[in-house]
Amino acid sequence: MKTEYDLSKMKSRKNPYAKRLKKQITLRLDPDVIEYFKQKSEENGIPYQTLINLYLQDCRNTGRKLKSHGRRSCFDGAYIFVPLDLNSATP
Repeated sequence: MKTEYDLSKMKSRKNPYAKRLKKQITLRLDPDVIEYFKQKSEENGIPYQTLINLYLQDCRNTGRKLKSHGRRSCFDGAYIFVPLDLNSATP
């Protein structure tokens, strides 16, 4: 192994996994929603942000539609947690 490498002649290339990376965003969630997912994350041993992501992926995959209630919206007319089969969820 060399002690120094000359990288100036090295060609750069795009990261082939860049499209698969998660994107950081900011969401404003009600405190009770955050507490709910934190509680579920402790029960399941999954970080709460990952659990929220899995829930949203499940909503996308099942085609769940939003129903509007004034300024708020909810899934299927109720603010409930639909249990996921966490053993079969893919990252």
